[in-house]
Amino acid sequence: MKYDYYELLGVSKNASSDEIKSAYRKLALKYHPDKNPGNKEAEEKFKGINEAYEVLSDAQKRQQYDTFGHDSAASSSGGGGYTQYSGDFSNVGDIFGDIFGDIFGGSKRSSENSQRRGEDLRYDLEISYLDAMNGAEVSISIPRKDACSACHGTGSKDGSSPKQCPKCKGKGQVRYSQGFFSLSQECPQCRGRGSVIDRPCYECRGEGTTKNRKSVTIRIPAGADEGTSLKVPGSGNAGGANGYPIGDLYVVIHMKQTAGFKRNGDDLYTEISISFPQAAMGVEYDVPALREYVKVRVPSSTQPGTVLRVREQGFPKLGRKSRGDLYVKINISVPKSMNDIQKRALFEYAKSMGEVPKSAQFQSDSLFKKIFK
Repeated sequence: MKYDYYELLGVSKNASSDEIKSAYRKLALKYHPDKNPGNKEAEEKFKGINEAYEVLSDAQKRQQYDTFGHDSAASSSGGGGYTQYSGDFSNVGDIFGDIFGDIFGGSKRSSENSQRRGEDLRYDLEISYLDAMNGAEVSISIPRKDACSACHGTGSKDGSSPKQCPKCKGKGQVRYSQGFFSLSQECPQCRGRGSVIDRPCYECRGEGTTKNRKSVTIRIPAGADEGTSLKVPGSGNAGGANGYPIGDLYVVIHMKQTAGFKRNGDDLYTEISISFPQAAMGVEYDVPALREYVKVRVPSSTQPGTVLRVREQGFPKLGRKSRGDLYVKINISVPKSMNDIQKRALFEYAKSMGEVPKSAQFQSDSLFKKIFK
């Protein structure tokens, strides 16, 4: 069954990863099979929210879903897409583990790597329609945490090594037993690192990182649209003392509208103004389409407000070889001034159509007698 993942979790399409995790946490606890034994409806709901979280909690899978919907698994067979949910409840272990720790002395789940890993960063980048049409390379400068140059990321002064945390014995977690329950929590003394620093670095005060700015070149793919998220691995914050893995950078694309154009998905919209004779008799018109002019044939008897479709002249479809279409709205321009010959020609045309009021006919007859006497 296909779900709307955002609707299933009760979040908006602009929801942050923390909002998605929080929503999933509440729903997973509510619909967990252990709390609803024999309830098929709750079980289906539980499977659905698990599937939604599996996709929306992963930035790359979420981008694929936002761009291609449920069919992205088929369109991303070369890698990078997501597979449809198979009923695995493994995601819930992360949620319950965060809340309850290891229950009943079960398998030991440690989130040390995720806690120690450097934080991911987000950068909002505004690009033009032309950059989205052609693709582009943009250089950005981001504030981030780098490994401290004084201690080389160890957090220790003069190259001294961190010592094993005496409270958790290097495990990064401490276990508490209460009756039948055994709970594991992050060690409060070493904050999950498993080690403590006796002689902190004077530069980073034992954190292992310092604040700097980094220049990053972003390759924007042709067809990028509002909300497209681009992942730059290893360009997030450093992982702190002891050189833990660096986080990633996620660049979120926003569109800067170009005057005279509008975008809707992969389609491009514009307007042109032609004269009444051109609309009546037809004309070939060179229409601007961002990077080039496209010749559009306006058929005879075209009415004001007519929209013409020009196939494959819109934006490239992200990850595909095809393109969207160009839609051209036709406006009819009325001349602001006419000479006497033009007025008479127009009068004769209107007269032949039976559209000339008597007052206009009287004035025109007087004028024409004066001109052609």
